[in-house]
Amino acid sequence: MTEARITVNGKETPISPAAPHTTVLDFLRERGLTGTKEGCAEGECGACSVLVARPGVNKPTDWVAVNACLVPAAALDGQEVITSEGLATVGEDGTAPTLHPVQEEMAVRGGSQCGYCTPGFICSMASEYYRPDRCAHADSADSTDHEHGPNGFDLHALSGNLCRCTGYRPIRDAAFAVGEPTDEDPLAQRREQAPPAPVATEYTQDDSTFLRKETLAETLQLLRERPDAVVVAGSTDYGVEVNIRSRRAECVVAIDRLPELRELRVESDYIEIGAALTLTEIERRLDGDVPLLAELFPQFASRLIRNSGTLGGNLGTGSPIGDSPPVLLALEASLVLADVDGERVVPLADYFTGYRQSVRRPGELIRAVRVPTPLSPVTAFHKIAKRRFDDISSVAVGFALDIQDGIVRKARIGLGGVAATPIRALATEAALEGKPWSAETVEAAARVLRGEGTPMDDHRASSLYRSAMLGQSLLKLHAQTTEAVSS
Repeated sequence: MTEARITVNGKETPISPAAPHTTVLDFLRERGLTGTKEGCAEGECGACSVLVARPGVNKPTDWVAVNACLVPAAALDGQEVITSEGLATVGEDGTAPTLHPVQEEMAVRGGSQCGYCTPGFICSMASEYYRPDRCAHADSADSTDHEHGPNGFDLHALSGNLCRCTGYRPIRDAAFAVGEPTDEDPLAQRREQAPPAPVATEYTQDDSTFLRKETLAETLQLLRERPDAVVVAGSTDYGVEVNIRSRRAECVVAIDRLPELRELRVESDYIEIGAALTLTEIERRLDGDVPLLAELFPQFASRLIRNSGTLGGNLGTGSPIGDSPPVLLALEASLVLADVDGERVVPLADYFTGYRQSVRRPGELIRAVRVPTPLSPVTAFHKIAKRRFDDISSVAVGFALDIQDGIVRKARIGLGGVAATPIRALATEAALEGKPWSAETVEAAARVLRGEGTPMDDHRASSLYRSAMLGQSLLKLHAQTTEAVSS
């Protein structure tokens, strides 16, 4: 086993003597790269973002922005990282650095005031700058779409970055002003080469160990031997536990780079999505082929979180307020669970057994999510939260309906935030199926939907509000579908 190392701004750096729970943020700052800042320590402010070389969708490598405050440094063993300092270029004679185009635009357009958030914004902006399929659109100059620039820049790339000084307008101006990378740009050239291959990691310090095996079989055997191990993929949940609750696991097992968990296959009767594919990778590989998932992704946390978070992790936590379960319940998804004894397929509707509990056995992993096809043609995802983006839902509803000749032939409705587990709205489904898709039917079914689950009062919403929103979501769906048909 070779020494654990990370290539930071082109220079190999040993991870030792950092503890296995040490985040990339602290690892970088301890080495003098203080552009990477800690703001929230929860992945919500983006002050810590850095670029990581990851397998690309349209090119061999993508430069992906991630929250350095959440990822253990040991998880990037053998990987390449670029910080805000590494974007600027310094001449061989040690002259003053030449600003990166993103840095230049942020400076000249007033995108930085106190400067605390600026390095994180720049890394997130650079990730979008290097997105291979970003291209200018001449016809968008007079568009009313304020979230996409004429240079093809998607402002949602910055949705996980917060600024308290600028009011965001100059940051948006800088984002919409950047051009295309030049042929001489070394980071643009780096996209044409394969990213670093995953390496087996066995990193131990202070009686704690971070492990990554090369194959799924080895990982499952390890989990059989170490049932106490904490399993991580994107670390978007575990990182919060480390930072906010001071969790220090004796053994952490990484599964994010296992090839068996990173496949996306389209079969004759289902789509299989690897549990360790990030949400961004799934979004870009499916490219809208599953409309309900396509509606979910922009509302799931932020781009920074989606660049690391996985479906397997979102389901594995068993949270009743995760955004993906209501959608996957509506899609009638199943989970492929694997351990050393083999695999089994469990419908997601039968997976959750209690608050943060499931049928998953010790030593068992979610290998993949299966979505049956053909898909229902009428779908929608309604997320009720205090903020439009990057927020935890008070109520989440996934709809998938098959309406033929004005009759609801099949209805599947997934709910989150209204019970101890994500649930199917079975009574509401029964109230819709076989009935006309009419205002009378929908109003009656909405009354049923208001009584589904066991909503509670908490700091996000009251039980009465949650119940009311359930009914309103169905009325909204009916209004939207009626408008679509009439238009």
